Amino acid sequence: MNDPLRFETISDYNAFNNNETLHPLVSVVDLSKAAPRQGSRMYFGFYTIFLKEVKCGDLVYGRHTYDYQEGTLVFLAPGQVAGMNSNGETYQPKGYVLVFHPDLIRGTSLGRHIQEYTFFGYQSKEALHLSERERQIFLDCLAKIEYELQHAIDKHSRKLVVANIELLLDYCVRFYDRQFLTREHVHQGILERFEALLDQYFRSEKPQTNGLPSVAYCADQLNLSPSYFGDLVKKEIGKTAQEFIQSKLIDVAKDKIFDPAKTINDVAFELGFKYPQHFSRVFKQRVGQSPNEYRTQVS
Repeated sequence: MNDPLRFETISDYNAFNNNETLHPLVSVVDLSKAAPRQGSRMYFGFYTIFLKEVKCGDLVYGRHTYDYQEGTLVFLAPGQVAGMNSNGETYQPKGYVLVFHPDLIRGTSLGRHIQEYTFFGYQSKEALHLSERERQIFLDCLAKIEYELQHAIDKHSRKLVVANIELLLDYCVRFYDRQFLTREHVHQGILERFEALLDQYFRSEKPQTNGLPSVAYCADQLNLSPSYFGDLVKKEIGKTAQEFIQSKLIDVAKDKIFDPAKTINDVAFELGFKYPQHFSRVFKQRVGQSPNEYRTQVS
C-alpha cells in the first residue's frame, strides 16, 4: 500500500486543493477547485471536518469504511489518516473542508474544551448525516469563518474565527444528539449485546487472564469506536459505559459473595481484580458496605 500523502500545514492542504491560504492556521477549503483525482490516503496534522456533497467513492479510515454518503460530516483529529477509495476511478471532489491547526485554539476556551467534542474520536460507520436544514446551518457557520478570513488579520480575527468554530462544533453536538435518536434502527440491540457481552465475559475465565473488562474492549467487540460507544450508552441510559460495567460487576459480585465456599479474596480474583483491597473499595463505594458486611447481612 502506498504511503499516505502528508499534510502538516494548512498551506500544504490548500495548495493540494488549489485554494488560496488566507490564514496560516485555519481555512475553509472548497473542494470543487481541486483537480480531478483518484482515491488516496492522507495524513492530517490538524483538525479536519469534511462535508461531502457528491458521491465519489467511500471514505476509508484505517481498515474501516465510513457510512459516508452525500450530505455527511466526518471529523478527524490531528495525527489521523483517512482517504478516499474510488476503486481506481478518477472523480471531481465536491464539498467543503474546515481545517484548523491546534495552535489556533491554544489558550482559548475551545482549546481547553476541545476534548469534549468526542466525535473527533469516532471511526468507522459513525459519520454525521445532516438534514437539509442542518446542512444549511453548517454552511452558514463556514460562511462566517470565511468572512473573517477574507478580511485583513487584525486583533479581533482570531477571537471571532475561534468563536465561530466553537459555535459550529456545538451545533454538531446537537446534530449528533438528533442522530442518536433518529437512527435507532442502526443502534438497535447495542445495549442488549453490551449486557450479553459482559455476562459472557464474567462467566468465562477472561477476568482471571485479562482482568476487568474495559470500555475500549467492549467497544471493539461491538465494532464501534470507544468514543462513539461511550456517547451512545450515555445518551441511551443516562450513565457512562464504565458505570454500566461497574453495575454489572457488582451484580455478579453479589451473587458470588453468596457462595460460602469462596473467600472475599477468591471473589475478587475471579472478577479480575489484581488486589482484593481494590475490589473491597469499589464494592463499598457502590453498595455502601464492605463485601464482608454485605455477606454477613444477607446470610
